[in-house]
Amino acid sequence: MKHYPYSVPKDVIGHKLIEIARDNQNIVVLSSDVSVSTNVEMFRKEYPERFFELGIAEQSTMSIAGGFASEGFVPVYVALAIFSNGMTWAQTRQVCNAGLNVKIIGTHAGVDDGQDGSGHHATEDIAISRVLPGMTVLSPSDKYEVAAAIEAMVHHAGPVYMRVAREEQPVIHSENCTFPIGKAEVLKDTGDDFAVVFEGSALKQALEGFELACSRGKKGKLVSVRTIKPIDRECIHELADSVDTIVVVENHSVLGGLYSTICESLAGKKARAVIKSVGFLDKFAESGSSKDIKEKYGLSAEQVVKAME
Repeated sequence: MKHYPYSVPKDVIGHKLIEIARDNQNIVVLSSDVSVSTNVEMFRKEYPERFFELGIAEQSTMSIAGGFASEGFVPVYVALAIFSNGMTWAQTRQVCNAGLNVKIIGTHAGVDDGQDGSGHHATEDIAISRVLPGMTVLSPSDKYEVAAAIEAMVHHAGPVYMRVAREEQPVIHSENCTFPIGKAEVLKDTGDDFAVVFEGSALKQALEGFELACSRGKKGKLVSVRTIKPIDRECIHELADSVDTIVVVENHSVLGGLYSTICESLAGKKARAVIKSVGFLDKFAESGSSKDIKEKYGLSAEQVVKAME
């Protein structure tokens, strides 16, 4: 198996926002008392007049973000996914209903904030964001792709939600990579036995599962569905027609997440592939290290290979 450098994707958020803000005077950043955890404290120091700490008042923060957008600013609300997404659904719905140009970044995706327990896990954020009309949902993988996704998000008109991993991820992209919204990415292609399809925060498990399957004689594809909504239907349909099995890997509930999205995109279509899921089932996880939680609940390379069987 190839050895990759590792880094924490969320750690690029502050750096990238500072870089973009130098050329875009309309960028403002909002936080809910988690600026250090989400790596935007540096933005506060660089642009204190464009940074707004709203405290533990997530619903109000989203409403304020909508107000900024209505005045022509580009508000970027950065908090743990369970806060910026999970606790703000009613206000986010109103942002989408008004078509406001609000950008939302949810860090600590899935169970990446493992030790703080189920109250801090975000295993429903794809489901509750993609269902909102007008919302674009992004899920980049490594640090370079996160930086590229932030750039794309800021230039995209309308509300956008992006989930970002807290856990270390292998770095598989180059520093100058791009992020075309609405397009999946085929990262590896050795044959048509299977396809491992994943959302960004499950990169490590998907990549390890792909390489483990290949080491056992199977040939397949590794595909990053970096935009959950709008999903790249053309890519998904091509995969379903060409491989025997599609294994969907996500650091999220399999109910309403990427697995559901892919199944919906294939509904009514005759396809060659059988679709299998690797993710969290209909239950809350307990407190513990994210690594141990993922292993216990089946988000692992071995489970990816087992799903093919």
